[in-house]
Amino acid sequence: QVELSESGGGLVQAGDSLRLSCAFLGRTFSLYVMGWFRQAPGKERELVAQITSGGSTYEADSVKGRFTLSRDNAKNTVYLQMNSLKPEDTASYYCAAKHITTSTYDHWGQGTQVTVAS
Repeated sequence: QVELSESGGGLVQAGDSLRLSCAFLGRTFSLYVMGWFRQAPGKERELVAQITSGGSTYEADSVKGRFTLSRDNAKNTVYLQMNSLKPEDTASYYCAAKHITTSTYDHWGQGTQVTVAS
C-alpha cells in the first residue's frame, strides 16, 4: 500500500517562494512516477508537474520556468520548488504516484493548501 504525505503549503505574497514536499511510504519509490496536481475552487484538477523514476520532468506551461520538481530516491521524497508565485497559483496541491507500468495516477495524498495574496 502506498501512502503519500504532503507538507509545505501556506499563505505567501505574490513573488514569494514555497517548497512542497511529498513523502512516499510503502513500496519501492524508484519504481513510481510522481506528480503534483492542483485544484482551485470551481476549476478542474490539473497536472502541474511530474517526474519519472529516472528524473525526467514535465511542467505545465503555466508554471514552466517558475516551478521545479525533483526527487530524492534515497529519502523517498519529491519536492516541488515554487518560485515567483502568482495569485493564480492559489489552489490545493496534491501529490500523486503511479507505478511505471501503469498510465493512471492511482495513489493520492491528502493535499496541502497554497494561497498567494496579491
